[in-house]
Amino acid sequence: MNSESKTAAAPAARSPEDIARDIEQLSELATLVASARDAMSDEIVTRLSSAFSEGITLLDRLTRNRGLMRLLQVLDRPESQYLLMSMADAISAMSRDLAKTPPAKGGLVNLLMLANHPGTQEGLRSLSLLGQHWSASLRELHRRGG
Repeated sequence: MNSESKTAAAPAARSPEDIARDIEQLSELATLVASARDAMSDEIVTRLSSAFSEGITLLDRLTRNRGLMRLLQVLDRPESQYLLMSMADAISAMSRDLAKTPPAKGGLVNLLMLANHPGTQEGLRSLSLLGQHWSASLRELHRRGG
């Protein structure tokens, strides 16, 4: 083995600044670990373990709930995502509109004027379709026994 191959395999020399940075980072890490160790009193450990245990219990109950799991599967579909996003936008717009308009006066004439708006008709139509499909699904679930 010649002297050229020995120098090629040797690690590159590091500058004192690089070494100082590495030592500073190690010092910061050691301080972080020491602080975490000091903060972990018996009370905190007990509270954390209790919270973790309750979280696991809740997660277990949620995953055993067939209805919730079915809802999560349905909510994962693109059409459900569109529905949820449009509902969020509609709620936001409704909140702004309600804040800007005076309270409804009531009465049959105002109710008929409201019924004349396309948005009212679309809203009633949406609720009607929801009720129709919800009722059919509920009847089918009871017919099959769950």
